[in-house]
Amino acid sequence: MKYSKIPLSQTIVTLCKTHNIKHIVISPGSRNAPLTIGFTHDVFFNCYSIVDERCAAFFALGIAQQLQEPVALLCTSGSALLNYYPAVAEAFYSNIPLVVLSADRPKHLIDIGDGQTIKQKNVYGDHAIYSANLKLDLKETENAQLASEMPIIKSLENKLERFLGLQKDIQTYNESEIHDALTVAKLNSGPVHINCPFDEPLYETVEDLDINPKPFKIQTRQEKVDDFEIKSLLDVWHSAKRKMILVGVLQPDAIETKWIQEIADDDSIIVFTETTSNLHHQDFFPGIDKIIAPLDENGFKALQPEVLLTFGGLIVSKKIKSFLRTYKPEYHWHVDLYRANDTFFCLDKHIKLRPNTFLSAFLPQVTHHTKSNYKSIWLEVRQRRRKLQANYLEHLPFSDFTVFSTILKRLPKKSQLQVGNSSAIRYTQLFKMPKSVEVFCNRGTSGIDGSTSTAIGAAVARQKQITFITGDISFFYDSNALWNNYIPNTFRIIIINNEGGGIFRILPGHKDTENFDTFFETKHHLKAKQLCDMYNLDYMEASDETSLLTYLEDFYEVSDRPRLLEISTPSVVNDRILLDYFENIK
Repeated sequence: MKYSKIPLSQTIVTLCKTHNIKHIVISPGSRNAPLTIGFTHDVFFNCYSIVDERCAAFFALGIAQQLQEPVALLCTSGSALLNYYPAVAEAFYSNIPLVVLSADRPKHLIDIGDGQTIKQKNVYGDHAIYSANLKLDLKETENAQLASEMPIIKSLENKLERFLGLQKDIQTYNESEIHDALTVAKLNSGPVHINCPFDEPLYETVEDLDINPKPFKIQTRQEKVDDFEIKSLLDVWHSAKRKMILVGVLQPDAIETKWIQEIADDDSIIVFTETTSNLHHQDFFPGIDKIIAPLDENGFKALQPEVLLTFGGLIVSKKIKSFLRTYKPEYHWHVDLYRANDTFFCLDKHIKLRPNTFLSAFLPQVTHHTKSNYKSIWLEVRQRRRKLQANYLEHLPFSDFTVFSTILKRLPKKSQLQVGNSSAIRYTQLFKMPKSVEVFCNRGTSGIDGSTSTAIGAAVARQKQITFITGDISFFYDSNALWNNYIPNTFRIIIINNEGGGIFRILPGHKDTENFDTFFETKHHLKAKQLCDMYNLDYMEASDETSLLTYLEDFYEVSDRPRLLEISTPSVVNDRILLDYFENIK
């Protein structure tokens, strides 16, 4: 087998294998050559080459999102690792394990005017849950030189630092830092940064390892149920007649069916879910905004919970946030292994368990279901809203609203939906999602910058049909995502192209002015066809209901390359249709 001659490179590659990190997303460069050589010559690793570092990072994020295990990113020195930052921030807020391996130049070459050098140490700040800054290997010729210069070293700070590093054993230090970083990425499920200085020559190889890392114990995260904490919640739970469970971003099958049913059987509980919750029951309440948007003050007071129990990641609905911030529950408990956001400014307990672990410890101790008409009242409201929505849809012209209604109904069973941010994820919230369809969206930072790349990474990681639905601005912003040799032929993209950032038309502001069109909605007349030609995707375009239905008939059929369906909708009516929708369901 071929290895880089540099001990630090050998150490990183060996410890990544020890920690079972198999997926390595590499952006080409020279300074990272020692690691590229090490990873690509070892059949243990699945290596991907993606030139654009921002796309590469979101591609890796998509793989890690699906596998729920660390995925490594590798780049050269300089601005390359700054392009990872959006995905690092998303990984931080979405609890996704990413390992950034950034090649760096030796310390004495930083800030002297050399090319491709920046201050890489701790560059991600608080958005990395661990930052390891490794030490440069000493060259073979330096040991003798250091010994002869000992009297001089004390007056030369940079040489003293290298000497002290030698005394502490550079190899031992690097092994420990790498191991700790990889352990933290796995146990705390977030992004870590390992900065790796390499000196030239960079391309020399050997046939055998020169290092022998000490054996590290690979830790696993242990959940510990606090029985006293569980019991302390029961009195409040038993006495409350209005209990609300609100579920944000959650992995599919995160909660066992028996606990879902146990919750659904309690008439004092209503469960609000979002499409990204991946949680389904006929008595739950998807489409939160449909319930909340038409309410007056009396309705809000009737809905106000005494106890709010929250699971999962960030919430899409601004309306539920506004409601719960104004009509606060007496108690708010959040269940999450890693963090609790005080989204509604009333959080009083963070239960550090996975939702299913908590429910399996808590629900068996619930001795009775409190008598209440809380759920029955709101089920009636839900039914009325659904009828009003169906009636409203019957008379609509072709628009974003009707398009989402049409395409969501036709998603393949047991498939996965990846959704872009901004308008796309908000429209999906308004429609019932097929139970067998998994839904994912980058809601950690809610940015539009890497949705396509994430979806492609997810498609590479999972052997199932994946559809990506996005808006035009988000798609064109991340169009380098298609510069990718790994897109499965089963991958499907649907672009809703309303020629601008349509979400801004439903926000307060002066519409239909040159200033609004240019600086807010960002009007354009771009189409995706030329991109599809360049990147070898099948292209289809629909501009009315008839053509949309025609293309959808065989859109998911077996094909020899990925497919993209661009749906052109009229921007001037979309905002009014959506705003009128909320008026019509009152």
